[in-house]
Amino acid sequence: MKIKLNSVNFSAEKKLLDFLQLKVTKLETFYDKIIDSEVFLRLDKSEDAANKIAEVKINIPGKELFAKKQCKTFEEAIDTAVEALRTQLTKQKTKETSAKHATIE
Repeated sequence: MKIKLNSVNFSAEKKLLDFLQLKVTKLETFYDKIIDSEVFLRLDKSEDAANKIAEVKINIPGKELFAKKQCKTFEEAIDTAVEALRTQLTKQKTKETSAKHATIE
């Protein structure tokens, strides 16, 4: 899967990029038809401690899935966004499977 990363107003460290790659690539375990993904990491200008934002967009055939999370660390934001996408992918796979079974019967 191709992953396009955009870090807005800061330079992401290699450690963060590796973490991101690992988490997003893991989504293919739950849904094998992922075309590509795009990730935006940005710092919110608020004074709040939870000012790290991760937005993850995944393209699958005929659909685009999206999750945006804001947390205290980029790792936590990535983790929760990927978890939200995992749930969406699982639902999508269930829909496809039940649609296949309905056409067979």
